[in-house]
Order: sequence, then C-alpha cells, then structure tokens
Amino acid sequence: MTNTWLQRFFPFLDWFPISATLLRGDMIAGITGALVLVPKAMAYAQLSGLPVYFGLYVALVPAILGALWGSSRQLATGPVAIVSLMTAAAITPFAVPYSEEFIGLALLLALMVGIIQLALGVFKLGTIVNFVSHPVILGFMNAAAIIIALSQLDMLLGIPKGRSDSFLKDIWEMFGYLPQTHLPTLAMSAFALVLMLGLKKIPALSKLSVLIAVVVTIVVSASLGFEHKTKGLPEHIADPTARELVSSYALTSKQIDEMTANATTLSSQLRQLEKAHDARGIADLRHELDLMKLDIAGLEAQNKQRMRGIRLIEFERAQASEKETATLYVAGSVPAGVETDGRHWHVKKIEKGEVRFAGGGDVVGKIPSGLPAFRLPPLGLDAIMQLLSAAFIIALVAFMESISMAKALAAQTKQRLDPNQELIGQGLANIGGSFFQSYPACGSFTGSAINLQAGAKTGFAMVFNGLFVAVTLLFLTEYLYHLPKATLAVIILLAVTSLITPKALKHTWQASKFDGIVAGVTFAITLIAAPHLDKGILIGASLAIILYLYRTMKPRVAQLGRFHDGTLRDIKVNPDLPTSPHIIAMRFDGSLYFANVAYFEDTVLEAVANKPNAKYVLVVGDAINQLDASGEEVVHHLVERLRDNDMEIIFSGLKKQVLDVMRSTGLFDLISQANIFATEDQAIAAIYERLGDAAKDDMFCAVPARA
Repeated sequence: MTNTWLQRFFPFLDWFPISATLLRGDMIAGITGALVLVPKAMAYAQLSGLPVYFGLYVALVPAILGALWGSSRQLATGPVAIVSLMTAAAITPFAVPYSEEFIGLALLLALMVGIIQLALGVFKLGTIVNFVSHPVILGFMNAAAIIIALSQLDMLLGIPKGRSDSFLKDIWEMFGYLPQTHLPTLAMSAFALVLMLGLKKIPALSKLSVLIAVVVTIVVSASLGFEHKTKGLPEHIADPTARELVSSYALTSKQIDEMTANATTLSSQLRQLEKAHDARGIADLRHELDLMKLDIAGLEAQNKQRMRGIRLIEFERAQASEKETATLYVAGSVPAGVETDGRHWHVKKIEKGEVRFAGGGDVVGKIPSGLPAFRLPPLGLDAIMQLLSAAFIIALVAFMESISMAKALAAQTKQRLDPNQELIGQGLANIGGSFFQSYPACGSFTGSAINLQAGAKTGFAMVFNGLFVAVTLLFLTEYLYHLPKATLAVIILLAVTSLITPKALKHTWQASKFDGIVAGVTFAITLIAAPHLDKGILIGASLAIILYLYRTMKPRVAQLGRFHDGTLRDIKVNPDLPTSPHIIAMRFDGSLYFANVAYFEDTVLEAVANKPNAKYVLVVGDAINQLDASGEEVVHHLVERLRDNDMEIIFSGLKKQVLDVMRSTGLFDLISQANIFATEDQAIAAIYERLGDAAKDDMFCAVPARA
C-alpha cells in the first residue's frame, strides 16, 4: 500500500531496482542525445526572442523534471520549434525581444503553461485536447513551419528584419533589404547547409551531423574573423541627414521608455483606486492612461518608420580598431584622403542613446557561464491576463505534441502510457523550469527519437542528458562564442522541413471535405494572423466544432424497402425495392440530440404526410447512440401526436444507453414494451401479426431466408 502511494506521487520509483548495465546504457543514450540537443536548443531559443543560452536552460531543469514525473520513459522534454515560435508570438506585443521585460514575461508564460497542464493532469482532463482536432493541428503545423522558415531569412542572408503586428508585412519589408544581403553570411549559411546534408548521408556520422557542422563553422568563423561589430554615438555619423535620423530615433526611444515607466506607475495607482472603489479617480486615471498609451503608440510608429530608413543606409568607417570610436560616412561619400577599414557597416541597434553597428556576420557571442540562477517570474495581474489565452493554447499544443510522440514511443516499447500523468510531468517541468529561467518546454520529436535509437530504457537517460547540458553551461560556453547564428538558422530550417506536409493536407481533403476545409482555414488564418498564432488554433477549433454540428444536424435518413436477401435497404439506392402501404420504415443514422432532433421530427412527419394511410412508423434505431433531453421531449410529443392520428411509432435496435434515458423519463412506458423490439425483423413480424389479413398480400412482409 505504501509503495503504491509513493509511486503515485513519485512515478520514477518504478525504474528501481535498476542494474548497472541498464544505467550505463541510459547514460550513453543521454550523452548521445545531449550532443545533438545543445546546438538545437540554442537554435530554438533564437526563435523565441530570447538570448540563445536560454535554450540550454530549457534543456536542463524541465528535461529532468519531465523525465522524473512523466509516464513515458523515452520522451525527451526540452525546447521545440513550434512552442519557441509561439512563445515569441505571445510576448512580442507586450515587450521588446531580448529585453529584461521580455525575459520576465517568458518565465511567467512558462509558469502559467505549467499550472494549466498540471491542473488538467491532476483533474484527469487530458481528453480536453480532443477538442483540437487533427485537421486543426495539421493546418497549424504546416503554417507554423512556413512562418518559422521565413523568420530565419534575416539570419540566413544577414539582412535586417522588423517586428510588427503583422508577420507577413515584416517579411514583405525584409525583401526590400535583399540588395543588402551580406555575402559572407550567405556563404556561411550555404556552407552549413551543404555540410549538414552531406554528413547525413554518411551513416556513421548522420546522428552527429548537426554537432559536427556546429564545431566546423565555429572554427571557420573564428579563423576568418566572421564577426565585426562596433559602437558609437549619433555624433560620430558625418552625414547630417543620417545623423539627424539616428538622433531622432534615440531621443524618441528615450521618450517611449520614460512614458512606459510612467504608464506602469499609473497602472499600479489604478489598481489601488479600484481596491478603494474610487469611481471618479478610476475614471480620471483610466482617461490619462488611455491618452498616454495613444501617445506611446504614435511615437513607436514614428520610430518604426525611422528605423526602416536607417536600415537602408550603409556606412563606411574611418580606419580604427573596432573597440575604438571612429567617424562613419554614408557609403560612397567618404571625403578624399580619409582611409576606411574597407567594410560596409549598418546600424544593428540603437539603445539608450548608443548606436551599435555591424560589419560582419552575427555570432552567438558571450554566453554566461554557470547554471541558471533561481528567479521568480513577475506575477503581475495585468501580465497574467495578457498572456492567459496564449498560455492555454501553448499548453494544449505542447501537450498534443508531447503525447503524440509518447504514444509513438509506447507503441514500439510496449510500455503503458498514462496521458494524465504525462500532463502532470509536463506541467511540473514547466513550473520548475520557470523558476530557473526557462521558457515553455514540451516533448521533443528529435530528442525522443534519438533516446529510443540510442537504447534508453528509463528516464535516467534524460537525467544524464540534463547533466551534460549543465556541464556545457559550466565549462564549455566560451567555446561557443564564434558560433554563427546562420548555422543555427540552418539547423532550424532543416528541423521544420518535416513539418511541411502537403500530402497530409491533400489526404485530409480526400478523406473528408469538411476536415479539408478546417485544415485549410486554420493554415490560412495562422499565416495571416501571425505573429498571433493562437488565433489560428482558436478559429480552426471553433470551425471544426461548427462543421461537426452542421454535419450532425442533418444526418442520413433512409426510407427502407425489402431487399431480395431479406434485409432492409435504402430505396434511394435501390429504387425498385418493395415497400408497404401500411408501414413507413426508416433508419436514422445519428444520435437524437438538440442539434438534429427537429430534423428527425420533420423527416418523420414528412414521411407520414406522404403515406397518410399507413398505420405504423418503424424507426430502425441501430445507429442512435445518444438521446438527450431535447431528443426525449420531441420523441415524447411525436409518439402522442401520431397516436392521436391513429398511428403507432415502433422502435427496433435501440441501445442500452438510449433505453435507459427512456426508462428514467417515462418515455419507455409511453411507447410501451410492445412497441420496442430488438431487431427490425421482429418488429415487422409483430406489425403484420397485428395487421392480420389486411396485409396478407404485402410483399414487404415476406422475409426470404438469408444465406
């Protein structure tokens, strides 16, 4: 009894006792997976709008907690492309990527996702994910994969990319910067791509292709001096027009920061007034806040326009060390006699009045060594409300990705899987990770597949995986400085190609036009609404439910005739089948519930109107799986109405759950046992026995012997 109680709260106790051989195998599997995971974790963090080392943080604490409290022994929890992109999409409207505020909101999002998943698991509500159908996920995944691939174009080509409320608009604007493509970055991207694809064709190296490509491109980047960066002030720009543009941006940015800080203070004061129920003060303060938000939005729009112009300017820099300040000239306007460093520079970032210039390719840069420190997520009510809908969608999508991979693993290992325990494991992974600087994590397809192939037998593989990531953070971060971000972009590009599945979309359309429409609409909305990816899921899921209700509102109703083998079949399909003037026989292929019961009533009454002399209506109910209160009410009135017109309604083949509803409501007694039969043949035989000689020549009555 004690063991059962302990195992319920500590499911990893099921792994014990564990042999040294098994533990050694898990250690090898864990290290093998970590070798591939480390570069991919940094690549996925690049998608999330966070510094790349946050990917390593997600691969540490959440990975270990997910393994210890999940039910799958091979599922690898960590950063994944879809959830990383959804994290960026959820937070970008409220904070600037890479900023401290953005990081805080990412930790809060992970905490909220974890709490939602844990609650669903504890209350055994894992089946809620069934409301997000396969066509919805299929359309969403395909659109998200395209968004992810396009989002890496700036890293692959070395060109700037803006961030706005419309992803497609950002991409369209980015195409305007194509003439500024940084050729060394493009060459590095092509080199990394060819290297990874080539290594994958070598069986002995295929699993480590990503790691080898990372090591090689780091060496190349460091050897060739791939990165070039410097900084200065607006005054160091010689051209008056360019200098004025940069100075205006810096000044406006400072105004925005000051006004945002004031808005935060006013929001805090507003909450105090709401507690005090000061209606006049609340109204005044809300008015002031609204005006301030409008002013901030106007200034931000001005700065976005300025930044578009700034990004189009190329500079040449006077000869000097990159650590020193030097004058910058607009390309092509360097005065005679001034020696330059031979590079073209562009503005990378303007922050706190300082201008950062880039003249080479982007690299990962300095990664803080050491394990992630304990940090409480910011628990502001405003932030929670802003992120709530996104957190719920991410929680569902992350769990669906995790459980689908866990089921695939369980099918191969013959292991019993508990979806609710998996929800608890994923929830604890995200909750624990949120206190150690992790953004939302979920089960990884790649990591889990490597775990299985490497021979992992228990969750200790992911524990060792996490420990290897810890070693990387403690001792190996300095060697990652020169890792080109172009290499990470190529890793992402190759990872998401498997998510683009036009054949699956076509198959869905062929299987069901309604499901095909759902997948197509979800795909289109996700693309159009990006970066608000949750809209694609919500609209797709809503459409799927609406179309389901539409389909079930008018289920197939077959008027039946006697086939030569004695069975009753649809006379629309077989128009020559004999029918009876005394009996209306029909089969209702659907449950009787609020959405379709009116259609059932109309169909019966229409059939009665077409055969006014018939004495019996036979409803073959083999396909009726449910009878709700609305259905019971209509059937009740239908029985009484037909009986008042000297006509009886007979049922056959009703299921137990339908009969239970009839008995509990009194409908069974109203219809009477004499009018309810197990099969249609028994019902027809009883009807003709009641009709007697009046129907002796009725061909419908004859029941040929069945083979």
